[in-house]
Amino acid sequence: MTPTSSRQSRDRRFCQVDVFTATAYRGNPLAVVLDGSGLDEEAMQRFARWTHLSETTFLLPPTLPEADYGVRIFTPGGELPFAGHPTLGSCHAWLEAGGAPGRDDVIVQECQVGLVQIRRDAPRLAFAAPPVTRTTPIPALVAQVVDALGLQAAQVIEARMLDNGPVWMGLLLDQPDSVLRLAPNHPALAKLGYKVGVAAIYGSPPTGAATPSPSLEVRAFAAPIGIDEDPVTGSLNASLAQWLIADEHLPTAYIAAQGTCLDRAGRVHIECDSSGQVWVGGESVSCIRGKVSL
Repeated sequence: MTPTSSRQSRDRRFCQVDVFTATAYRGNPLAVVLDGSGLDEEAMQRFARWTHLSETTFLLPPTLPEADYGVRIFTPGGELPFAGHPTLGSCHAWLEAGGAPGRDDVIVQECQVGLVQIRRDAPRLAFAAPPVTRTTPIPALVAQVVDALGLQAAQVIEARMLDNGPVWMGLLLDQPDSVLRLAPNHPALAKLGYKVGVAAIYGSPPTGAATPSPSLEVRAFAAPIGIDEDPVTGSLNASLAQWLIADEHLPTAYIAAQGTCLDRAGRVHIECDSSGQVWVGGESVSCIRGKVSL
């Protein structure tokens, strides 16, 4: 999916979507250029820096017959092979703009990591988490990251390197308050060069609660790609789920909360089906619709 260069700008359909929320402005915003044809990588990157959102996507005709549409995903600092909230937000925008999937059961997105299946779980969309590689980081690196986060070593239960396209160092902390009170040294994290996801598990929710309570509190720090803290992160939640469910820290279905410290109320719905496939879901809301000159 490599578009040809274009020297003349033209009006292109554009929308801004809030992802992992049913309430506008409480999730993670995503800029979507609904027709990225003819734009080269430099133009895409320039626009992504200008929007200054955690991600900006460009929809393209697919190159594979199985795919319904193609997408390229950019942060202010570079291109990503895959990311979760851009996947759900781009699919939401594509469907809202009249996109018609070739299958009734799933929508198929083509991105740099390959084909990603997305299913409709009304009122949510959910993507099939790509396979994750889990490794144990060396203790010296974990110690540097823990120091940059302002944590004590005793607050960290486990650490894993998680790679499902994007690479995260995942830290499971002792309690949600430890996650919520973090005040990281972002320049130090940027110098270390690792994106870091921190999470902690809540106790059992009250019996008979009317609204399902989150089981996991999550924060994502991505200073190496120009984002100090990402409001709600699908790729990180996907890899956390694959790790924490496999190691029996969490059940096969749960809700993760993210964005609390940024005055957001992101909710990520996780389900591991009978085949072992993890699905990562959330609602999306379109906030801006119009045209952009690119």
